[in-house]
Amino acid sequence: MAPFRAARCAEPTTIPVTDMTERRTVNSVTFAEAFVLDGADGIQRPGTYLIETVEEPLDNVSFLGFRRISTKITLPAGGTATLSRQVVAISPQELQTASLNDGALATE
Repeated sequence: MAPFRAARCAEPTTIPVTDMTERRTVNSVTFAEAFVLDGADGIQRPGTYLIETVEEPLDNVSFLGFRRISTKITLPAGGTATLSRQVVAISPQELQTASLNDGALATE
């Protein structure tokens, strides 16, 4: 019997999503000052945060249109050693208000 050899792992692959029922957009927003969001615990530190928006196509229209179904922000997980981040659902209006209050610069 041949000696045991460790198998080489294949390179990671990306599996394309072919379901076109929703559209996901990821942007970032940079806050220069600490800020507060209703869905998140406590005060968030200044920094750059990822924003994910999910939209679904409008039905029965003669033009291409989408309806927003969720907006989420990725935050560092505070107060726990087991989590490195948390994803919190927020309203686009709340994000816009926080950005305007901060004078934040949106980047893509």
